[in-house]
Amino acid sequence: MAKIVNSWDEWSALRRVIVGRARGSQIPAPEPAWTYPAVRGGQPLGTWCVFPEELVARAEEQMDYFIRTMEKRGIKVDRVELHPIMLEAKPVSTPDWLQLNMRGIACPRDVFIVVGNEIIETPSCSRSRWYEYLNLRPIFQNYFKEDPEFLWNSAPKPRLTNASYTCIDFDYKQACVWDDETKKKMGYDWQYHLSEEEPLWDGADAARAGRDIFWNLSSVCNRSGVDWVTRHFAEKGIRVHPVMFDHPGAGSYKPWHIDYLLTMVRPGLVITNPDIPIISPEIVELFKKNDWEMIEAARPVHEYNHDLSLIMSKPDGGVYGKSWISMNTLSLGPNTICVEGHETAYCEQLDKLGIEVLPIPYDDVIIFGGELHCTTLDIDRDSSLDCYFPNQ
Repeated sequence: MAKIVNSWDEWSALRRVIVGRARGSQIPAPEPAWTYPAVRGGQPLGTWCVFPEELVARAEEQMDYFIRTMEKRGIKVDRVELHPIMLEAKPVSTPDWLQLNMRGIACPRDVFIVVGNEIIETPSCSRSRWYEYLNLRPIFQNYFKEDPEFLWNSAPKPRLTNASYTCIDFDYKQACVWDDETKKKMGYDWQYHLSEEEPLWDGADAARAGRDIFWNLSSVCNRSGVDWVTRHFAEKGIRVHPVMFDHPGAGSYKPWHIDYLLTMVRPGLVITNPDIPIISPEIVELFKKNDWEMIEAARPVHEYNHDLSLIMSKPDGGVYGKSWISMNTLSLGPNTICVEGHETAYCEQLDKLGIEVLPIPYDDVIIFGGELHCTTLDIDRDSSLDCYFPNQ
């Protein structure tokens, strides 16, 4: 039997990857964790829908091109297998709650994390994402049969009762009336809408670097969640470093992950977001005393114009204008990176750093929740549990 699952960092040569699907994506019904207003997309506040086939087809075409690009380089690609319930807006429930529909499985990195030979199902704070694991279960079952070293795990499945949230009407009555200064203060205090009732976290808040993982203190993880991952990975000799970023006030309550804030391109080189910098001084010092070069990313240049989207730049929905999703890239190796093809400034910057850039048109995928890094889950890299930060 072959070794299948082995991924310790974000940059080593990629050998196997899972890619999500746009098909099955929906605008979720309102829930305590988050509300997705889609008024601009033709859905009045408080309503929800399955994404139109035209938008799905355009995104799937771009995802297919991305897959072909990786396969031509010898990378094994596994596609998410949609559970039938994802294809229409149906209610789901547990004994604690009823959610009127789900979200989709375009972004498997949110709900799973791979560290070495282990895959962990994450305890997402969203009820609409509670059953996303069903779409990857067949793939993991095959891995388990074929790879004797694969550790298949799950964080404690959250109950997500109302006690898990500090305000149940978060978006409807709170977020719209908080001014930017209030939101910014809440961000600095890591005080969003989640309580400490149970551990909650997303896999996409982690940037892996061998024995060190940098963890974004976002609005979709709580202190209990970071405590859980810290304890769990300590057993393997892995250090978890919480990182606070200086989010603009208007965006401080949104569930942005670390993969548009910080990119470790290769050992010794990290790219940061100049508009949302690291404000944890100990993290900046950690990079410096281990001789990592820190470079600010070139500003995004592409103008998005989507009315219906799971990523929102306007209070009533839609994604418009330039976006730091430009930093959402996938490394195929320490000097090869897939970048959204319309982000020419970032492509040029990486090229000047001696990195082979593979432009991937992905602008129709963003509306389903993310881009190149979000929509993938790297299963096997030519990597090991190395120490890139010996000076702690």
